[in-house]
Amino acid sequence: MPIIESRFRPPWYLRNAHVQTILPVLAGGGERVDFCRERLELRDGDFLDLDRIDSGQRRLAILCSGLEGNSRDPGMIRLARSFAADGWDVLAWNYRGCSGVLNRLARSYHSGATEDLAAVVAHAGDRPIALVGCSIGGNLVLKYLGEATPAANILGAAAISAPVDLASTAKALDRRPGNRLYLRRLIASLCKKVRTKAAAMPGRVDLSGLTALHGFEHFDDRYTAPIHGFLGAEDYWEKCSARQFLHAIDVPTLILSAKDDPFLTPESFPFSEAAKNPQLTLEAPESGGHLGFLDARGSWINRRIPEFLSSLAQ
Repeated sequence: MPIIESRFRPPWYLRNAHVQTILPVLAGGGERVDFCRERLELRDGDFLDLDRIDSGQRRLAILCSGLEGNSRDPGMIRLARSFAADGWDVLAWNYRGCSGVLNRLARSYHSGATEDLAAVVAHAGDRPIALVGCSIGGNLVLKYLGEATPAANILGAAAISAPVDLASTAKALDRRPGNRLYLRRLIASLCKKVRTKAAAMPGRVDLSGLTALHGFEHFDDRYTAPIHGFLGAEDYWEKCSARQFLHAIDVPTLILSAKDDPFLTPESFPFSEAAKNPQLTLEAPESGGHLGFLDARGSWINRRIPEFLSSLAQ
């Protein structure tokens, strides 16, 4: 069945959504991962920094981080280490401007920039590839798979805590009182990048109104949308939300989101699409928070995601 009952069973002391969301970040990434960095030059004159674990495996996992994330985030490190231990090479790519180096163009990254993911996949070669997206990275992976025919060597994918309806997630972050901590942190990081880019590119980035921005609706309307060619926040959210593309996905794909995810609303749980598309597996445990999924043994998603994708590679 494409809609499955989850085996995730956290102990009672880990059933709070905010504990699940925050604790993995505070816990750190654990053991160090020796990534090898390379730079991928893009056709538009910009670049992407890729961090790799290459040990000569026959299959490759490409990891896509969440908003304002990068390959060195604790969750990405844990996920990379889990895939490497399970017999995969790993490519964790950094979105434009997220590798610790300012990107060259005025534009940045956004939740639907599948052209960058397509460039990474093409660069990765022709061995079997699994795509793994976390949060907006999950939306990106699902949109890539469904909006056009993906690369022929994509064997499967997993999207974790993916906001497949961007409008409802942006409004949930803006308006839910319990999300104020996350909202302040993310908006502060995004605004800092705007200021850095404006200083590096005089006349190309307009800082007017920046100090008055306190939510995603305003930020996306003022910066994300116009700098990437959208008419406004609503146009950006509508065109880049992955839910409209799910029916066309033609490779085995796991969508894993917790029902208590503080970032998600019912619109990001595509039960009807999963019921109609045999390639989609929707798993929605009662708890798990946003990119949490901690149980008594540690990070459950670092067992669940490699398990799902390795079963496809057998």
